[in-house]
Amino acid sequence: MTVSAYSSLFSTIAPKDFGRVAVLYGGKSAEREVSLKSGAQVLGALQSAGVDVFGIDVGDDLLEILQREKIDLAFIILHGRGGEDGSMQGLLECLGIPYTGSGILASALAMDKLRTKQVWKSLGLPTPHHAVLASEADCILAGRELGFPLIVKPAHEGSSIGMAKVTGVEELIAAWKDASTYDSQVLVEQWITGPEFTIATLRDQVLPPIALGTPHSFYDYDAKYVANDTQYRIPCGLDPVKEQELIELTARACEAIGIAGWGRVDVMQDTDGQFWLLEVNTTPGMTDHSLVPMAARAAGLDFQQLVLAILAASIPVRG
Repeated sequence: MTVSAYSSLFSTIAPKDFGRVAVLYGGKSAEREVSLKSGAQVLGALQSAGVDVFGIDVGDDLLEILQREKIDLAFIILHGRGGEDGSMQGLLECLGIPYTGSGILASALAMDKLRTKQVWKSLGLPTPHHAVLASEADCILAGRELGFPLIVKPAHEGSSIGMAKVTGVEELIAAWKDASTYDSQVLVEQWITGPEFTIATLRDQVLPPIALGTPHSFYDYDAKYVANDTQYRIPCGLDPVKEQELIELTARACEAIGIAGWGRVDVMQDTDGQFWLLEVNTTPGMTDHSLVPMAARAAGLDFQQLVLAILAASIPVRG
């Protein structure tokens, strides 16, 4: 797909017409440090574009600030619980402040990996077989039914926090106990052997897919935000038919959850060429290592144009 095919993504709204914009970042989740970096990038881009913008490092005084300040639009760049799970969206709706990204239901669903998988499975969309872990007995049963290797995930964390690849029951029990320190609900999934792809969406359009490569056992926190040896391929290397299949699957996955404005879907491809949906992020990272800005560049949008496009896609207060 040519860059001109993405011309509709560019914002046609004058920066001053967005009104006074508050960038909500930081917060208290396990992803605070990533959110601080994302927020600084977004804030700087909007300032340089001429938007009337200020930042709020979200803390206990948030409600007081939101009620005190004149805010025409909120740019949510909070990652994880408290910002990406529907609670912040609900607060802003109660206050009558429009905001970027998905609404309450889609945000809450996407933050819950288990329920995201249940929605996808109910619609016949491919996602790896899984089990929920709450005891050592669950670990033993999951290992027997799913086989090894497996991937363990806290159900409500992002940025690969608390995740681990395991190859046996003892490792699985240890990984479950570790993941339980982040979340009371822990998932274990079948391990998919093959390439990983991440696909961003912006204003209801799927951006060019990115193929990921890392010497780590999987695309973990370090590979995402720290390492310099992670590989990103755009074009992704798929033949046109398979790439179109991936794009259409991404669109269906987002529609099923109700993703709006922007987002990012993570997908694996097995050795038979089958795609498997892993999860969807409603407020993806916007750091210098992040993937949505890379996909946007491939579509012809620089970082400033991307954040303006996200603002332009903002959905007014939902009824």
